[in-house]
Amino acid sequence: MISFVGAGPGAADLITIRGARRLNEAAVVIWASSLIPETLLEHCRPAAEVHDSAVMTLEDVIAVYDGHAECTPIVRLHSGDPSIYGAIGEQVDWCLTHGRSWEMVPGVSSVSAAAAALGRELTQPGVAQSVVLTRLAGKTKASMPEKEGVAAFAAHATTMAVFLSAARPDELASELLSPGSGYRPDTPAAIVIRATWPDETVVRTTVGALADDLKATGTTLTVLVLVGDALGDGPVARRSHLYAPSYTTAYRLRSKPGSTSGRP
Repeated sequence: MISFVGAGPGAADLITIRGARRLNEAAVVIWASSLIPETLLEHCRPAAEVHDSAVMTLEDVIAVYDGHAECTPIVRLHSGDPSIYGAIGEQVDWCLTHGRSWEMVPGVSSVSAAAAALGRELTQPGVAQSVVLTRLAGKTKASMPEKEGVAAFAAHATTMAVFLSAARPDELASELLSPGSGYRPDTPAAIVIRATWPDETVVRTTVGALADDLKATGTTLTVLVLVGDALGDGPVARRSHLYAPSYTTAYRLRSKPGSTSGRP
């Protein structure tokens, strides 16, 4: 069995229980030292065969799979959640083509970790009800579908999480403020570096100051940029209906005026 396991954002105790169990059971582990703290390997058994994918190609990784029998428990440890920029599609295709059993074990995304570091809810009534996860095209422009660029999504002015783009701060800022964008120079933004790692860094900024603040960090790897009015300081703009006394759900009846019981 090949298990594609989400390592979570960085902290060793933010991997899921299932993910930690798979690491403990694995005879072979492939992980990326450039993206995942070595403390995650504490979940492995001492005798595990460990490979660092930071210096490996896809072909190298597949060679490891191919070199072990079907019955060998193998973990491919991906940063965050493997379904988000995890590059697992080609590996899953290989498993299907070669009749190898596999599974995906979800992980805590760096988006969740960054929101926790900021202490903000990314969706707020009347402010943002959607979260866009995207990146600049950059070197991999050919893989970016038409109409999915940062500038295109900026028109919606909802909460945006931008991955893999810190190395091009001026381009990012330009797209966020391109013609037709719903963001303003004073729209709140945040730079979260190595979320949940021991050296986690959080920089609160605005879209207008984002490029300069990104450059000032001197960091281009393991950086997530969040943008949107939901990140602003102060109380929420509007209370959620979900727990309002006047709102009826399948489990709670509408309260009478002055009542707090939820019963008519």
